[in-house]
Amino acid sequence: MGERRNYLGVDIGTSGCKASVFSPDGQPLALSHREYELQFTPDGGAELNSGEVVEKCLAAIAEAALQTPARSICALGISCQGEAFTAIGRDGRPLCQAMVSSDRRAERYAREWPDRFGEERLYQITGHTAHPMFTLFKLLWLRDHKPAVWAQADKFLCFEDLLQHRLGVEPAMGWPLAGRTMLFDVRRHAWSGEILSAVGLSPGQLARPLPSGTVAGMVEPKTAEQLGLARGAFVVAGGHDQPCGALGAGVTEPGVAMYATGTVDCITPAFARPVFTEQLRRHNLCTYDHTVPGLYTTVAFSLTGGNILKWFRDAFGAHEVADAQARGVSPYELLLQAMPDEPTGLLVLPYWTPSGTPHFDLQTPGAILGLRLSTSRNEILRALLEGVALEMRLNLQLLRQSGCVITELRAIGGGAKSTKWTQLKADVLGCLVTTLNVSEAGCLGAALLACSADTQTPIRELARRWVGSIDAFHPQAHNAHLYDQKFACYQQLYASLRPLFTASFC
Repeated sequence: MGERRNYLGVDIGTSGCKASVFSPDGQPLALSHREYELQFTPDGGAELNSGEVVEKCLAAIAEAALQTPARSICALGISCQGEAFTAIGRDGRPLCQAMVSSDRRAERYAREWPDRFGEERLYQITGHTAHPMFTLFKLLWLRDHKPAVWAQADKFLCFEDLLQHRLGVEPAMGWPLAGRTMLFDVRRHAWSGEILSAVGLSPGQLARPLPSGTVAGMVEPKTAEQLGLARGAFVVAGGHDQPCGALGAGVTEPGVAMYATGTVDCITPAFARPVFTEQLRRHNLCTYDHTVPGLYTTVAFSLTGGNILKWFRDAFGAHEVADAQARGVSPYELLLQAMPDEPTGLLVLPYWTPSGTPHFDLQTPGAILGLRLSTSRNEILRALLEGVALEMRLNLQLLRQSGCVITELRAIGGGAKSTKWTQLKADVLGCLVTTLNVSEAGCLGAALLACSADTQTPIRELARRWVGSIDAFHPQAHNAHLYDQKFACYQQLYASLRPLFTASFC
């Protein structure tokens, strides 16, 4: 009987990490997770304790390994949140906490630095437009506000390469994660000397950028033994969590995109070539590497996503929470079931948080228009979800106008569990939405990369074997027609409301 060979995917998020093991045919064998706390500072900081995150990743890996045949995990890949970085001293220890995507302290740098460097030049190199979330601007803030940390730093590592470092591998990161730093030339696939020079960094202070699925190195033998990995287990370059998740959703060809609904709603498609247009630049729709060799992607997202359902539950769903507890079901299931099936007469600007693409607006708040005394609570809930879907439709329209036509959305995340919510998305977007036999797309995508490297099976072929569809939701003609009319109004909503919210009462 041959040697057992299984594959591990690690997904490092903002609130927790997951480690999942898959068999060579893509069957999930084990899942472990750990949580950690995001810490906030009075000046707008949002940080993670980098040492704690890495140790909890190791604990999750070890626990997942215990649930599988001994020493059978021969390769692993890492999917991780973008942008966050940690300064590392010469002794390999963190010198600071990681500034995550929602950290707002670099706002001034994101406004002013591109003017000096050249906004268009920055976009042409990195494929991204300026926002305080990106590593580039966070590094500038750190340089000016924590000069002692800057001076002592030997390396600046994102979470993928930081975990590799702890595993005894010379730090490397997948091209998709490198792209999210805004220090990377996404066409030359190398750190931009021009940008690094302007910041005051050298390429040696950053991890090696590698194509996703490239072997980065072997886990240090003692560490492999402690974690329960196979002797000779190796790590492959993974990347940013959205392209890893897209791979885990089977997005391996142009025209298809992942639609992830969690806290944030996010659409991640596949492009056959890099797309740089004034339309995309003006609307903050980036271009960077996919995890599939030769393909590119973008990230269209609304920072108000599934979190708006949680807000509604907390504010108005006390009855469903109590009823769900008594019945042993989810309160979200009860709330969604009670929604009307027809489109509402309400129009929602879904900015319960700062917006995502296309506006990158940190100030304009959300709004509900069209309320009457006859309006029901359940109509309001449907209208909130319609608003998020209309914002995503706006993003899809902008992509289509730049030649990136998407004909199928592959739904993952908590929102994909609700048939009613998924049908609403299909109706609003006017697009086929497919649900999948995938629960942890980020882990699955990272494990696919590891398996492909080990078996030399082309990644597209492997994804077709591992990822299957459960159901297909086509737009319902009557509802889709009504949403076409509503979208025409929605396209005027932001420009109409934004000037009103510059007043001091907001």
